[in-house]
Amino acid sequence: MEQKKLALIATKGTLDWAYPPFILASTAAALNYEVQIFFTFYGLQLLRKDLSGVKVSPLGNPGMPMKMPFGPKWFRGISWNIPNAVQSLVPGYETLATGLMKQTIRNTGVATIPELRTLCKEADVKFIACQMTVELFGFEHSDFIDDIEYGGAATFFEFAGESDICLYI
Repeated sequence: MEQKKLALIATKGTLDWAYPPFILASTAAALNYEVQIFFTFYGLQLLRKDLSGVKVSPLGNPGMPMKMPFGPKWFRGISWNIPNAVQSLVPGYETLATGLMKQTIRNTGVATIPELRTLCKEADVKFIACQMTVELFGFEHSDFIDDIEYGGAATFFEFAGESDICLYI
């Protein structure tokens, strides 16, 4: 039986959007799929050596209301639906939301993005950085982790065209 293939396109570089490509890729690899992720536009942020700039962007995110990761049980049970106007006007709100999300991740024992990325690399998931986007944004290859490939859409299409599953994230 021929090995199944999963092709993913990662276009977003926020903390909450970093999870889907890495979780899907690592799970598929564990199920013996051959996996490639094509990182383009803001998804390139997920290939940077330093992931400390990856944040949650709550503004305009209707699914964002979250429960607090600390405090008494009644306080943790409240969904904090903060209006967009407040999110956009309060300085540091994105940093606050990112800190709360990271605390929730720690509290629940969910793997971090660096951990998931390493797991994918250890499982031989192939990472392809969109060369056109690298040039467009003025990145240097030294900005990114080692052991990735640089290529364009044609590079990705070769694999995606043979894939059993192809997802755009």
